[in-house]
Amino acid sequence: MVIKTEAFGKLREIAASELELMLAWRNAPNIRANMYTRHEISLEEHLAWWARVQLRDDQLYFMYEINGKPMGIVGFNDLSITNAVSSWAFYAAPEAPKGTGSKMEFLALDYAFNDMRLHKLVCEVLAFNESVIKLHKKFNFQIEGVLREHHLIDGRYVDVFRLGILSREWESHRPVIYEKLVKLSRS
Repeated sequence: MVIKTEAFGKLREIAASELELMLAWRNAPNIRANMYTRHEISLEEHLAWWARVQLRDDQLYFMYEINGKPMGIVGFNDLSITNAVSSWAFYAAPEAPKGTGSKMEFLALDYAFNDMRLHKLVCEVLAFNESVIKLHKKFNFQIEGVLREHHLIDGRYVDVFRLGILSREWESHRPVIYEKLVKLSRS
């Protein structure tokens, strides 16, 4: 399966040969710092997690690729077919160029609402990750709540922002984002 939009790149299946690359990105300090699970993940732990993911029908993971080069991971979790709702998350490769997150988010939203036929997509972001909260808001996600002092990191509790977007909100906002990304891709 390949999901693509012209110069924005594409989402595709993750090859078994890419699992170590995926792990290396996930273990990068700047990625780990913004995750619930912050320890350095061993290859054994990663492969066991991946094996469990393959057995589940409520989780989907994709490699983001642009110009033939892998540049990030997009994941959908807690997919509810009954409610047409899913949670999602992503991370770009540490060496990914500026703007990669926006392209990944565009493709993820298109996939969620066009291919998965979701009604709603949600995510959680640690409060100190202000750049990702701002990115989601740019894409028309709404802050649906703040889970106060919800996650313990290094001995202190931090807030978690819960954001969501409905399919109709993406449909109405998509042309605006598309034009902005096209302009950025040309520059």
